[in-house]
Amino acid sequence: RACRIFAPPTRHTLDECSYTRNSCVLARCEARLRCDSDIQQRPRRRFIDTLFFFEAIMAEILEKIASIELEMSRTQKNKATASHLGSLKAKLAKLRRDIMEPTTKGGPKGEGFDVTKTGDCRVGLVGFPSVGKSTLLNKLTGTFSEAAAYEFTTLTCIPGVIRYRGAKIQLLDLPGIIEGAKDGKGRGRQVISTARTCDVIVIVLDAVKPLTHRKLIEHELEGFGIRLNKKPPAITFNKKDKGGIAFTPNPNGETTFLDEETVKNILAEYKIHNADVKLHADCTDEDLIDVIEGNRIYTPAVYAVNKMDSVSVEELRLLEDMKNYVPCSSEKEWNLDGLLEKIWDALELVRVYTMPRGVTPNFDEPIILHKSASTVEDFCNKLHKTIMRSFKHAMVWGMSAKHRPQRVGKEHVLHDEDVVQIVKAH
Repeated sequence: RACRIFAPPTRHTLDECSYTRNSCVLARCEARLRCDSDIQQRPRRRFIDTLFFFEAIMAEILEKIASIELEMSRTQKNKATASHLGSLKAKLAKLRRDIMEPTTKGGPKGEGFDVTKTGDCRVGLVGFPSVGKSTLLNKLTGTFSEAAAYEFTTLTCIPGVIRYRGAKIQLLDLPGIIEGAKDGKGRGRQVISTARTCDVIVIVLDAVKPLTHRKLIEHELEGFGIRLNKKPPAITFNKKDKGGIAFTPNPNGETTFLDEETVKNILAEYKIHNADVKLHADCTDEDLIDVIEGNRIYTPAVYAVNKMDSVSVEELRLLEDMKNYVPCSSEKEWNLDGLLEKIWDALELVRVYTMPRGVTPNFDEPIILHKSASTVEDFCNKLHKTIMRSFKHAMVWGMSAKHRPQRVGKEHVLHDEDVVQIVKAH
């Protein structure tokens, strides 16, 4: 503007103005780029800050857990300290729940094992590193999973499918866990979270190493809310608005582990002051805590003692009397059929064959039901949800029928390898 007023529009002055104008534009562009880069870096900085905050909270929780476990180890177990130990166990369970389900919003989720559930059921291979899980998956399913002589060969979840007795069983090769996996060490949270979704857990042990590894693995799984080869506690627990704590001891026998004071101390840790607690068996304080938490998973387990070719016959004979133990060798394919049969028994599946009118039964593709939900109504819903709208009765051939065929209703419980013909109402 000054050039235009005080000087004639020579070529030199015009070049200077254009140069000044271009440098101002370049400066504004550089400032805008710096601002854009700062905006782009904000989510990353926010994520890093959240990560550090989450790690600080986890460290504080682990420190509290260690102090409570130390106090429990120093406390003598007798009737006088039963209520105090019960409240300590309740505090410990609440802290474990914070590790399992962090209450912090926006915390880092990490890399999980998002494996789609396929087939009729899911079986997971859990164990310490380098015990033969990947080789077992390769031999049973034909799916390639890298196996090597060093530890932590498998770093993610690798699925495979077994077709056994007409059923499709999804087998998961999970990475090896270490001590402290329940506290998040070695991606233990991702491994055990995937194990919670399995219908049966196969704990793979090394026959050369001590069998005490079983206790270590069970301790890690139980710390994450998985109860192996157990049934839900026979305890009725109902919250109410008023009336205090009403405790009913076991009417079928003695109540040796719980009394009214212990129950009140445990419920006080959860800030529950009005509830009905009724025992139907001789349950412990840990059983009561499991019922209050309500997030426990009761899963059957099979113990596969791998590398049986590396031990003597006398050592193998010791495993014959142990329950749910199956010696096998994944490398030499020894006793893999026995392992599959043990897994099948633990799954408690029921195969039901369909037989339309005037057609022979279809024995190639059975309908797979669970033993706990194996009625005719469950069978119809598995076929199609609209069948029950026009259902009249069913004709059943098999072990569940008193005579063949037997006309039954929707409440009839089917057995393994029954043949069913559905009759619709017109």
